[in-house]
Amino acid sequence: MVATAPFRFELPDALLAREPPEKRGLERDQVRLLAVDRQAGALKHTRFDGIGDLLRPGDCLVFNASRTLPASLQAFIANGPYAGRTLQLRLARGNEDGTWSALPLTLEDEPWLGELGGARLQFRSAGVMPQGNPGARLSAEVVGRDPLVERLWRLRFSLHGAAWMECLSRLGNPVRYWYSSAPWDLDFYQTVYAREPGSMEMPSAGRAFSWKLLLELRRRGIDTAFLVLHAGLSSYLDEKFDAGHPASVEPYRLEAEAAARINAAKARGGRIVAVGTTVVRALETAGADGRVSAGKGRTCLRITPSHRLNAVDGLLTGFHEPQASHLDLLSAFLPPESLKSVYDAALEAGYLWHEFGDANLIL
Repeated sequence: MVATAPFRFELPDALLAREPPEKRGLERDQVRLLAVDRQAGALKHTRFDGIGDLLRPGDCLVFNASRTLPASLQAFIANGPYAGRTLQLRLARGNEDGTWSALPLTLEDEPWLGELGGARLQFRSAGVMPQGNPGARLSAEVVGRDPLVERLWRLRFSLHGAAWMECLSRLGNPVRYWYSSAPWDLDFYQTVYAREPGSMEMPSAGRAFSWKLLLELRRRGIDTAFLVLHAGLSSYLDEKFDAGHPASVEPYRLEAEAAARINAAKARGGRIVAVGTTVVRALETAGADGRVSAGKGRTCLRITPSHRLNAVDGLLTGFHEPQASHLDLLSAFLPPESLKSVYDAALEAGYLWHEFGDANLIL
């Protein structure tokens, strides 16, 4: 099924957040916040650290505690028709059989269309040949194409567990898109509460929370719960291909304690506010009739305007690009015409887009 956005708009380059707020002279919780009251149809322009004024005691914010991996690697092809070539690999998903699915790209971020089956790959730091790099002991065999997304290839790495993670932390870099003005350190791609490594890209909706703000919300009687969903790639760097693959298969885990907190908040009339679209997908997969069930699994749920929200009452998210499948998900909270009015207001007021940009709260 090909995804179609519920409305179209033009995003000016001036509204791309090209660097983290800290590089723009702001604290992470000082970005702007555009809040939407769904019942009243009203908009409020404020700063993110004022979010507590928009929530009520008894509400429950649900966060994704997945940490971002340095999921972009340079690989030297050791055999086959492309022997001697270097390519970029973006990890997309860990598989249950121990392999990893990855997106191969040229060093210029263009899709790699060559055959890779049976290739042996050696990994290196950017600009360093494998034989001169102590991390060259990390290698991988390409075992075939991914059965779900044909542009991905499955890799079997030579190392696993802690040894693999140590090499990845030394050789990998955060996934970076064209609008970013510099290769920012991995710390800029983490939320303050992230604890379990596994996301290929930052679950960025919660980036603006600081520990100070989280403590203030707790003092106001606003509850919190945490789940883990390891986010995949948001783009395969081909618009037509992206449109045909709008929902990634992503592993999630909701512990019993977190599920109990969410259900208790719902039972006492609190609103369940998902911090990010990853949390929406996890809770709607785990929820039915307003309750969520603890457990783990993989979600490929695609939420569209026709989806009836069972577990989630509100959403905190960033602003999404034209044609992004996330706009379909947002249309489950707001009718497309109302959502377009929100985006028109954000464009007119100069809100910033992408992971280092401003935030949108829908209640």
